[in-house]
Amino acid sequence: MDASRHDITVENACFKQKHIEKVLNEISKNFESYFYDFLKSGGHLLSDEDYDIRISTGYNDNSVSFDVKCNLIRIIQTALQDYECEREYYINLMDKEVLAEYEYDDLTFKSKELKDRCPVIRRTLQNRLAKSLDKFRAAFTASSSKDLLNCVMKLSEFERNYMNTIYNSASYDEIVYYKDLKLSDLDEKPEYTVRGVIGGGIKSHFLYKISPSAFPNRSRFAVWALWYLTNKKDFGCEYGSEFIMTDLKKDIVQQNYFYPYELFAFYAQQIYLMLKIKAETTDVRLEEKYRYVYVDAFLSSVAQKHIYEISEFTRRVND
Repeated sequence: MDASRHDITVENACFKQKHIEKVLNEISKNFESYFYDFLKSGGHLLSDEDYDIRISTGYNDNSVSFDVKCNLIRIIQTALQDYECEREYYINLMDKEVLAEYEYDDLTFKSKELKDRCPVIRRTLQNRLAKSLDKFRAAFTASSSKDLLNCVMKLSEFERNYMNTIYNSASYDEIVYYKDLKLSDLDEKPEYTVRGVIGGGIKSHFLYKISPSAFPNRSRFAVWALWYLTNKKDFGCEYGSEFIMTDLKKDIVQQNYFYPYELFAFYAQQIYLMLKIKAETTDVRLEEKYRYVYVDAFLSSVAQKHIYEISEFTRRVND
């Protein structure tokens, strides 16, 4: 995708069933080798919070000797520990009654709750390693405190309604068409977005921290991972791979931060099924309530394998 085409998220062809099947087939072909690397990591995973530190230092883990079942159990334990860290904050943040208390004090919600306390926003604002985040800092400063509060309230309401009326644990893994996830409102309705501040990545992080059985974390490294899992193929798309944005004149490649959440969630759901099958072969059971914690850990491992290349791409964006 050409970085100058900010009017599109992905090409229309990417939503067609034939295209989706090609993407899934490619992911399936590459899954085995990446799962091996995932097991080899032994729990040394790349969290979203230390992403920029890792790519700036070029960290990598080259351990080669491991016990498959023990490593998978260790990875799961580490992933769950990382996930639970700070989760209570997001549960409180998204609480209906807590948000209602800010209804007449939206300025404090922005300046204290989001800027000073919310982990994902606070770290993004304070991250000086990535100059590309200057736009985020400027957008946050300029954003309306009322709009920010209303957006978080809407996301909280969406999460409650989705889990109470749409999500069905008994049939969720049987979904084979992305529209059946019923997440399109998050992409299409403006009340779930504050331009330049609460976009696909941050809104998904909020939801993921509340209900990881239904909402995958569409982090930066997760989108990078899909590019590598599909072997960087464009599947005939006019603007290249749907998972990246390129600026050929400046030789810049970056993850597609406009990538539609509903489509991302479908690929995440399908990857979970692949992980579930592999786990069963090692006599390890994955719990559905943590479905996307496992997926997040796996995609993190995929990104970590290519950390040097991602680091170089990121350096070019930041220069």
